[in-house]
Amino acid sequence: MNRTAWIAFVVAAVGWGTGGVAVRAAFDEGVGPWTTVALRVALAAVLVFGLLAARGLRRPDRLTMKIGTVLAVTNILIPYVLFTFAYEEASAGFVGLFAALIPLATAVYAHFMLSDERLNVGKMAGLAIGFAGVAALLISGDSGLGADGRPLVAALLALVSVAAIGYAGAYAKRYAGRYDPLEITGLQFVLSTVVLIPAMLWFEGLPGSLTISGWLLVVYMAVASTFLPFYLFYRLVESAPITTVSLVGYLVPLVSLVAGVAFLGERIEPGIAIGGALILTGMVITDRAGRGAALRSR
Repeated sequence: MNRTAWIAFVVAAVGWGTGGVAVRAAFDEGVGPWTTVALRVALAAVLVFGLLAARGLRRPDRLTMKIGTVLAVTNILIPYVLFTFAYEEASAGFVGLFAALIPLATAVYAHFMLSDERLNVGKMAGLAIGFAGVAALLISGDSGLGADGRPLVAALLALVSVAAIGYAGAYAKRYAGRYDPLEITGLQFVLSTVVLIPAMLWFEGLPGSLTISGWLLVVYMAVASTFLPFYLFYRLVESAPITTVSLVGYLVPLVSLVAGVAFLGERIEPGIAIGGALILTGMVITDRAGRGAALRSR
């Protein structure tokens, strides 16, 4: 990737990595989980709509609608809802570690969905070590929230989210070049908003009691942790292998851990440290195996 692509890569990682910290901070301000996820996606949809209107709106074709619908479910509705509830059960650092599994999940899906991104022995070894890290997290019982946390619940929610995101990445790569990144970003936000706003109203009602700090956190999540990362992700997918782009998951846990400690006073407990080290080791092995395979195929 060139310098511009690397900048986009880092911006996306910081956006997603600080998103979990913003979610937990929003909880402290009394913002409910459904309100958090619904408002951040709805505001992101409004932002994209404004950008599309400025350049001229057009009706999406059937293929764009199909791609947008699949990505709305797998890249927004499932992971955003489940990750948000996971942050109620564990620290931002704990939950953020599971983002490091996204490259592995993406590699598995890519093996079956993309002819030029196959699994090999090295990738399989990385996969095994990464999941050993998940096992270490669960066995330790450390959530980063002390006795108030429920790490098993958080882990299950996060793992389902990772599986959905991995599929979304491979699916987006399959159709890369056949959709406009800004249009597909906006479409998935709009379709998700149609589901999330009614859910918010049903479970939590109108957000009339939000504090100024709560609104600022929601706006931050909408712009920095929702719109920018997804738009940049789809731009990167156009020109780079999906297994490379998905490596953004390497940086997300580091950002989440540091930001959680710095802004929320969270603890990096032994189980989190050991599990995180194993997960990241698995990621590095997978990355090197993928690059080695790419060089041999040239």
